[in-house]
Amino acid sequence: MLTELSQYLRTQQRAAVRDLSYRFDIAPEALRGMLDLLEQRGRIRKLPAHTPCGGCTSCDPAQIELYEWVG
Repeated sequence: MLTELSQYLRTQQRAAVRDLSYRFDIAPEALRGMLDLLEQRGRIRKLPAHTPCGGCTSCDPAQIELYEWVG
């Protein structure tokens, strides 16, 4: 699962926890554990609050939790 998550983030470059949760059919709480591990390994970084996702703009930016691939 961690490998699939890494590959997805590498391909997409940026993703919201909510979108990752739907994509991998896993609870956000469980997903955060994997994201924390990838962040500790220097593969991803959590973006600051209010960072726009660049998507549809229908979500409140304050409610979006974004991660970005850094390699």
